[in-house]
Amino acid sequence: MSVEVKRSILQLTRLERMMDVIFALVIWRLFTFLPTQQVGGDKWASVSEMLAAEWETFVFVLLAVVIVIIYWLQNNSLLGNLKKTDGIHTAISIFQLFFVLMFIYSIGAGIRVGSGVDSSAFESITAMMVGVMSLLGWHYAMHKGNLLDPELSAEDVALIRQKNMAEPITAAITIPFAFVGPLAWELSWFIYPFIKYLFSQVKKS
Repeated sequence: MSVEVKRSILQLTRLERMMDVIFALVIWRLFTFLPTQQVGGDKWASVSEMLAAEWETFVFVLLAVVIVIIYWLQNNSLLGNLKKTDGIHTAISIFQLFFVLMFIYSIGAGIRVGSGVDSSAFESITAMMVGVMSLLGWHYAMHKGNLLDPELSAEDVALIRQKNMAEPITAAITIPFAFVGPLAWELSWFIYPFIKYLFSQVKKS
């Protein structure tokens, strides 16, 4: 094994480690968005009162955590089928992380200024771009050839790409629902299992 190949394999390991750290920090940041009260404060008289007053924030954060977990699983699925990476693929992956951070930024903006058309659409767009960049990285790896696990067949490679298209498509579908209202937008994310099911049926056929 040449020095260049060893370096590219190590680079993939470092990329995976960096992504895991970023996703972990993102989940922690989402936790910090939950409402809190200083000791002695008079904002809420009880926990139940806090939950009743801030239930939208709790739902908002919980939905964001689910989305982040889904994309982390998608990321593991794609990177786990590579044997190494290169400069271009790594750059695409870092852009993906940038959109993960932008997704968190959009959530923070929505919580600070209140949910609205712009904040909901912004969150959907950034979530969509996380999936788009992930698929772009896989598309590059497919055509680069020597980045993929040699045990994968051409059919396996195509199926992996297809299996991971549900995430960005779901995010794209939620964009118009942002113009309907916050509740419609939040509920639109639950179309994901149906979209995932449709792609699994296409895969079987």
